Amino acid sequence: MQGFAARSFQVLMCTGLMMLAASNVRVNAQGSVPFDHATLADRLHAKPTGEAAVKLAEEVRKWLGSKDLKKGVKPKVDGINVAVAIEVEKPVAPPVVVDTFRDLTLPLIRIGETNLYVASVGLKPSSAWNWAYRIGDEQLSSGTLEVYLDHQENLPDPTKPKGTVKDMGDFRSKVFEGTSRKWSVYVPAQYDPKVPACVMVFQDGSGYRDFVPTVFDNLIASKEMPVTIGIFVDPGKFDNGKSNRSFEYDTLSDQYSRFLLDEILPETEKQWNLRHDAPGRAVAGISSGGICAFTVAWERPDQFSKVLSWVGSFTNIAHGKTNREGGHNYSALIRKTPMKPIRVFLQDGSNDLDNANGNWPLANQQMAKSLRYAGYDYQFVMGEGFHSNRHGRAILPDSLKWLWRETPAAPKK
Repeated sequence: MQGFAARSFQVLMCTGLMMLAASNVRVNAQGSVPFDHATLADRLHAKPTGEAAVKLAEEVRKWLGSKDLKKGVKPKVDGINVAVAIEVEKPVAPPVVVDTFRDLTLPLIRIGETNLYVASVGLKPSSAWNWAYRIGDEQLSSGTLEVYLDHQENLPDPTKPKGTVKDMGDFRSKVFEGTSRKWSVYVPAQYDPKVPACVMVFQDGSGYRDFVPTVFDNLIASKEMPVTIGIFVDPGKFDNGKSNRSFEYDTLSDQYSRFLLDEILPETEKQWNLRHDAPGRAVAGISSGGICAFTVAWERPDQFSKVLSWVGSFTNIAHGKTNREGGHNYSALIRKTPMKPIRVFLQDGSNDLDNANGNWPLANQQMAKSLRYAGYDYQFVMGEGFHSNRHGRAILPDSLKWLWRETPAAPKK
């Protein structure tokens, strides 16, 4: 899997501290150093006492928020850096944070004589923790976290032209009768109305529109993907507020592809010039939106040739009257159907969902094996993550480069 080779990093800790590099220290517009993970690690390493400890404790409370300190704050994550803290008076045992996956214990450091116990650590990139605060045998707050190195192309670059995102309001569908949905459109700065642009449709669009445009800006400027208009479409809701998401996304039929081809794309073309050939069109989504993206290309490979799926729900959610009609059937269909001209990028995590509908990591591995067996152009990246967009976002630039590589120019009319 070119471009996605695993990199090995060690967890760097010193009595629960990560000694962060000096290059991580940032200076704000006022010329002072803001309080951050590196600042906390440095101050803790100095072992403050007296007034210095009291002052540091107050700064930590302000930085992390004091609301949940009594039961342990949700870890504060910045890249691979994680800060944790709990405030407890006369604990029966020293408070710790544990990773229940690996039976690892992270000691917390008491700040002077205060009741605040904290740590600032750097974790192995692309790792996931099932964290919990413990005091002796008592477990307090718990949750999950994932950490990834920042990809440069995920960050705004002031030297690159910036596209615009237009809110398109509510769209009332006829294909999905009785539903309406929010949607928006990203238009790159390089868009020329005389030249039809590539198009990429994102299901659960509101969850993508805040970060995808930055990546598009960077990759289009560097010519690592073609000039592409992004369409961000939310799932439909009925007038009574009931969501139609699972029906639209999880059902194995051509209905959602008709919704895009007969309604959303023509509505978009009222304002922008789009390509009509399959190589110029991609579709993406997360979870049920991921299987929806695959279904669109599977049903209409003549119209969509590229699929991006994060933690895709290739499981038996849309089980139907027979209890056997869901997306878990795709792994068999791929093997027994003549290969279709589509390119597929799958991402999942080993700690993804496992419930009555199926096991997401196994389902995605079966999809990947079937795509390989049938000879498809595909990529599958499996990390440690949970059912979230964290891993997908971290590798989005590379996945887009792979999907859009060698995209032919628009056919001449």
